[in-house]
Formats: sequence, C-alpha cells, structure tokens
Amino acid sequence: MSPRSRVATARTRPACVLLGCGAFRVGQGPSRRINPQQSYESFGQGGHRPGEPRVVNRVRTQGRNWVRVISGEERPAARLVCFPHSGGTAAAYRDWSSAMPAGTQLLAVQYPGLADRIREAPAGLITEIASCVGAELSLLDPARCVLFGHSLGALAAYETARVLQAVGRPAHGLVVSGSLAPGQAHGGAMHRAGDAELWSILRDFGGIDPSIADDQELRDLLLPPLRAYIELTETYRPAAGPEPLHCQVRCHYNTGDPLMDPARVEPWAAVTTGRTGVRVRPGGHFGSLSEPSELIADISEVLLEGPALP
Repeated sequence: MSPRSRVATARTRPACVLLGCGAFRVGQGPSRRINPQQSYESFGQGGHRPGEPRVVNRVRTQGRNWVRVISGEERPAARLVCFPHSGGTAAAYRDWSSAMPAGTQLLAVQYPGLADRIREAPAGLITEIASCVGAELSLLDPARCVLFGHSLGALAAYETARVLQAVGRPAHGLVVSGSLAPGQAHGGAMHRAGDAELWSILRDFGGIDPSIADDQELRDLLLPPLRAYIELTETYRPAAGPEPLHCQVRCHYNTGDPLMDPARVEPWAAVTTGRTGVRVRPGGHFGSLSEPSELIADISEVLLEGPALP
C-alpha cells in the first residue's frame, strides 16, 4: 500500500486504532468545527475591540480547527472541552455525548499530526496547544466552561485555563486524569526509546490496539506524532511563578498506573485558589477512559455547579 493510502487508512480507522486506550473504542466520524480561522494574531495582548476575534501570535491552522463540536446546542448553558492524551483524537469522545447533562455542549480538541490533521506537524509546545485552543474558545458565546484532560491533555487543559483566565474568560472548573501536577511532570525518557521499544511500551500500557500491534507500516506512520506528544509531556515545564487559577480543580488517577506517584499528583491542589479534590480508584493508565462512568459523573457535577448563566 502506498504512503498516501496509508494516510487515508489512518484517517478512517476507529479512534482506538489511532490513539489506543483499551476498551475506549469509538468510531472516528466527522465532527463540526468552530468558524475556521486562517491565522491568529495578538491573542491576549490588548487592543482587542468588541466583535473582533481574539487570537494568538501568528499560529497558522491551515483551515483545520483545534476545537471540534461533538454534540450539544450552539448556545449552551455549559460547555465541556476535552483534551486527549498523546496520540488521542477528538472523535474519541463521541460516546460521551449521551451522558452529558442537559444544556451542555461537548467539545474536543484535535491535535495536529493526527486524524484529519495527520499531514500537519505535531504541536511543538503544550503552550502552543493552549494558545490556539484558547483563541478558538474565546470566539464562542459565554457559557459555564469546564476543561477536562487526560495525561498530556491534563497539562494542555491546565495551560488553556491559564490562557482563558488571562483574557477574562476564566474556566468554571478543571478536571484532570492520569497526570502528575504541573512542575512535577517533567522528566522521563520514553520519547528517546527506539521505535520497537517505544511501540512495545505503549502496547503494554494499553495504548496500542491489539489489532494493529503487528502492523509495521501503520506503526511507522503513527510513531512520529506519538513520540512528539510524549516528548511534550516529558519535557514540559510550567512558567515560573504563574498566577494561580481561581476555579475548582479535580484530579483522578488510578493505583495501577505506573506513571503516577501520589506525592507528585497532590501538588495539583497548589495550582488554584479554588476548591480541589482527588479521586483514586483501581486500574491502569487508561482505566478512567476505558470505564468512564465515574469520571463523567464527576465532570457533570462540576458542570452543574454554580448559578445559571443569563
């Protein structure tokens, strides 16, 4: 099969093939996009006039949006924005639609280098993800907004919450899973492993669907973006002395996750002046996603808290 055919195949594979997360398997159908922007400039730098889009410093999206509408009303009372893990796709959250509280719009982030953005280079920094996503979210009508992220996505959601707070659109809540706290997450050499070793590690974590574990061509296609996003996580360092968030933060992790260390998870409580909480349960790194009912219930509780918006 030609390289072009392999790209086409990767685009139409189920999301579990592209991101691999155990039983967290859903189809990768199309999702709606928020008004495409060809470029963003000067996001959060002042000089913004009403009616003009808030944007980031010259980040080209080539018409491919970061934020995808999975389900819900265009003018919701509440909005959930999901940030996938390394190699994750926006479409992986489609099965969450039926579990959302009434009046909630479900959005998910699509990283470059994966799914319908597979021809693009992966993001170079977690703060790049946050700036681009923050730019698109700022174009939406105000609504009670909760950010959720798993693993890499947890750090991207945190940085996005910082962006939104800085421009006067603070998140209502941040829910994270499978991630050490900012400032604790750097380190690790997984991204420097050889191809065969890295693929084996991801398979052992439940991150590679067994149906493609021995597919050499698909492995060669998917490993570069997977490695790039793992590197973002392992080399991430938050800004020194950042302004704390003011929203509530809830953290989930599983006791069987080899990437977790309770002492390095607890500092999530220090990123905010708001209420915090930790939920611990059995399972591996992808346990919260493969059986997400408890996680979704906790997120829904955060979505429903607080006064109704006008």
